Amino acid sequence: MPEEREITIYDIARHLKISAATVSRGLQNNPVVNKSTRKKIAEAAKLLGYRSNTFASSLRSRQTHTIGVLVPRLNSHFMSSVLAGMENAASPHGYNLIIAQSQENAEKEKANAVTMFNKRVDGLLISLAYNTENLQHLEPFFKRKIPVVFFDRVDLHKESISVVIDNFGAAYKITQHLVEQGCHRIMHLGGNVLRNVYKDRLAGYQQALKDSGLPFLEKLHISGPLSEGAGTDAARYILDLAPEDRPDAVFSANDTAAVHCMMTLKSADLRIPEDIAFAGFNNDPISKVIDPNLTTVDYSGDTMGNIAVTNLINHLKGISNLYTTNSITLRADMVVRASSLKQIK
Repeated sequence: MPEEREITIYDIARHLKISAATVSRGLQNNPVVNKSTRKKIAEAAKLLGYRSNTFASSLRSRQTHTIGVLVPRLNSHFMSSVLAGMENAASPHGYNLIIAQSQENAEKEKANAVTMFNKRVDGLLISLAYNTENLQHLEPFFKRKIPVVFFDRVDLHKESISVVIDNFGAAYKITQHLVEQGCHRIMHLGGNVLRNVYKDRLAGYQQALKDSGLPFLEKLHISGPLSEGAGTDAARYILDLAPEDRPDAVFSANDTAAVHCMMTLKSADLRIPEDIAFAGFNNDPISKVIDPNLTTVDYSGDTMGNIAVTNLINHLKGISNLYTTNSITLRADMVVRASSLKQIK
């Protein structure tokens, strides 16, 4: 059976016995066409099965009203809230989001960036993959003056802006909190320091130790993917240490690794927080499910996504210039729960 041809504005014009120019203006909701005629055009378009050729119109206007979003992982509570904030900010302005995930792989991120560029997105929002080493794959955007906004996991570029939280300050406060609870051997479960979030959390932890007169011990710093398995492996590492060498607290750069480390240690009959206190980062739902509830750092993904999109759209509309500032830093709050409240004797 031959494929049915696409309905055009000329078909609608013939159906209504009006000019194609009037149909075109009516479909664009142009006030030059009176309201009743616009309504008839819309009804006829629906009846006949007309589909707007957004690609052709975007070529004419040089705008697609689409924004590309590249994220490391979609199966993340934090990233889901970021995307919700982005959608809430983009939709009222008539912008659609095209979302892709790198799955923490730099090569996949590069391929996704090419796809976004070829789809002619008006701007790009990106949170970098775990192992991305440079921004070469974003050069086509910078050369064509297509605005790029980094969020959460960022890298500095003179022709972009970053939306972040104060990772250093939050890590400093949470480490200081553990010290105030009487902890002196605090382990850090960190991520790849290529990424600003893990580099800054490590630096905040180290500075808090220094200011408290405590040494930074390499054997109490484990760097890894911060996955469920990484948390379990960290617990096994702790259990293999001599009792006098074990940490009396663990600060993890995310909640996932912290919780799975806690679970494994609990199954080995270690008490939390009496034997080992715990603190995480992100305030994921899992932090309130584990017993005892996990002390963590809370920051709004929704706010981060909203601010990133709002700044990008304002730049596209000429309301503001992205390049007048390098970064926007959002608030992060420590949430103290039972996992870190050690009894000081």
